[in-house]
Amino acid sequence: MNNSYNIRSTKIGNSTGFRLPAEFYREHPQFVNASGWIEVLSPDTAIIKIIPESVDDEDEEDSLMMRLFLDFAIAEALKNNTLQSYTTEMSEVVHQLIEGVELEDESLEDG
Repeated sequence: MNNSYNIRSTKIGNSTGFRLPAEFYREHPQFVNASGWIEVLSPDTAIIKIIPESVDDEDEEDSLMMRLFLDFAIAEALKNNTLQSYTTEMSEVVHQLIEGVELEDESLEDG
């Protein structure tokens, strides 16, 4: 199995893209129809992240949704400069709010 593949720039419709060799997809079929992104590290270096389509596993879907939500929340907080450190005082206020609260165990009700 190869760990390095030659790619070349090519015209794709009205855009330009990179062509990966067929050998790449034969050796790594999980990347067929995958999406991802490219990050420029320096003027002559970039790294490509390819994310294969995952099977419909509920845990993976939950994980994806959580990542998307956290990415959105962080982007909004950074955009509006609203990030704050979580302080000991904040923690004490929260503990006072939930003091004495008891939760029902829903798993027992489902039987």
